[in-house]
Amino acid sequence: MNRTPTLDDFMLAGIALACGLLAAFLLRILLRWLGKHADRTRWSGDDVIVDALRSVLPWSAVLSSAAVAGAVLPLTHTVQHQVNQTLKVLVILSVTVAAARVITGLVRAVANSRSGVAGSATIFVNITRILVLAIGFLVMLQTLGISIAPLLTALGVGGLAVALALQDTLANLFAGIHILASKTVQPGDYIRLSSGEEGYVEDINWRQTTVRALSNNLVVVPNGQLAKTNMTNFMRPEQQLTILVQVGVGYDSDLEQVEAVTMEVIAEVMTDITGAIPEHEPAIRFHTFGDSRIGFTVILGVGEFSDQFRIKHEFIKRLHKRYRDEGIRIPAPTRTVALHQGTFPPGARTEGTLPEGAVAIPQQRVPESESGEVPSTRLD
Repeated sequence: MNRTPTLDDFMLAGIALACGLLAAFLLRILLRWLGKHADRTRWSGDDVIVDALRSVLPWSAVLSSAAVAGAVLPLTHTVQHQVNQTLKVLVILSVTVAAARVITGLVRAVANSRSGVAGSATIFVNITRILVLAIGFLVMLQTLGISIAPLLTALGVGGLAVALALQDTLANLFAGIHILASKTVQPGDYIRLSSGEEGYVEDINWRQTTVRALSNNLVVVPNGQLAKTNMTNFMRPEQQLTILVQVGVGYDSDLEQVEAVTMEVIAEVMTDITGAIPEHEPAIRFHTFGDSRIGFTVILGVGEFSDQFRIKHEFIKRLHKRYRDEGIRIPAPTRTVALHQGTFPPGARTEGTLPEGAVAIPQQRVPESESGEVPSTRLD
């Protein structure tokens, strides 16, 4: 159109913009009401959807009203085309951002709702967000009339060069995806590596795995190294595990009494201590005739790896006290040294008391000269 805009044109454009603003306001009220109802549901996916709609629907109403206002005004073809292109880009941008928030939020919600999926692993969320934003960017370029075929070709050739330059980074990325997909390690698991590092897995991202040790320090392990190393996962296939406590009693002990008293202490610990599994059937197994004791193993059940330290602590304290009350002796290691007559040469000093476990070393008495001086010795 080449005619001059009139007052009626501006009034119609203003009415369109006002309607768009009013629609955006009403949509915000409606979405706020939906958000309150979504908070009451058990599924967190509806919260993600409503939160994303809050950011896209009001802006879409405003942009639509702006498009209507632009169509009402008698603009030139060039200006009209520029306005339409700008509005399309803004709509695509808002829809892309909202779609990225919805999809990544749903991925996170599904991960949190399943125990076998990485609840706090950011690698899936980050990959999903990048893919959605990349698709939206390509759609935006196509809308602007820019052909994406040469761009995809250039990205393919450039991607090969980038892949060769970033071999370690890509190895860590795919190793992290493999670890999560195979469910070998998940955030929250307690692991121990063959190199000695151990702790709870905090997060698995696109490059590294973060492990929190019991000392509350963070250990960062590259995903590629984690995939290649020997590892023990104390949470798989189940979180509960058994622990072994080694005990020994004297040879003069009544083993039937020892077993009965130990079982009573086990029952107390399993009932009173947090983290123990009362329904787990304990076991006592005698296995060794030692130098000074009869050794046996006590098998206990604990809820998870870190519970074993507290349970061992209480079990050893209570078992020691109960053995003392019952007169059951826990012998200390001893060694007997026999000294046979005639072992040492004449003149050797054998006076004194040897401490336990010590070995006597004969000392030859040094002869004195007539003047009382000790003769000197030359070393040639």
